Amino acid sequence: MGDISELERRISFALERIEKGVERMRVAPPPALEAPEAAEPAEAVPAADPAELAELTEALATERAANAQLSERVRAIREKQETTLSALEKKLGAATRALDAAQAENARLKRANADLIAANETLVASGSEGAGALVNRVMQAELEALRAARSAEEAEVQDILASLEPVLAAAETRANEETSNA
Repeated sequence: MGDISELERRISFALERIEKGVERMRVAPPPALEAPEAAEPAEAVPAADPAELAELTEALATERAANAQLSERVRAIREKQETTLSALEKKLGAATRALDAAQAENARLKRANADLIAANETLVASGSEGAGALVNRVMQAELEALRAARSAEEAEVQDILASLEPVLAAAETRANEETSNA
């Protein structure tokens, strides 16, 4: 981007110099004043050559057109960068939200697994005494672990689907373009 800005600055400077030169050539030299004989004659400014003036004017127009094209390219690049940056910011936001959801589901799964482990240890330690309540507690912990695992898997599937949406949209656009071109 710095190279384009530098080129644009240099072209603008060159255009200004050319324009000043053309203006100087358009101005007719001042009429010679009567000078006393003792004074040295004034240096005469050569008259502008019309062919050279036309050539310089054409070069100026060409450089202005090139400058306008470069300015347009710089504007287009800036717009593209802004659009790309905006899209990347949206993707980052979506990825951050998905990561937060996955971390929450992971924490829930860890808690459910810890509860299941604790319930199983209690069941083993108690032997056959009071097994009914402990079995119920173990089953509830296992059920919660399964729900947490399902939620984590569902979040992962949603992540995969979100990643596939742009790919599918691009493929659909290409297919539509191929159909319309055929």
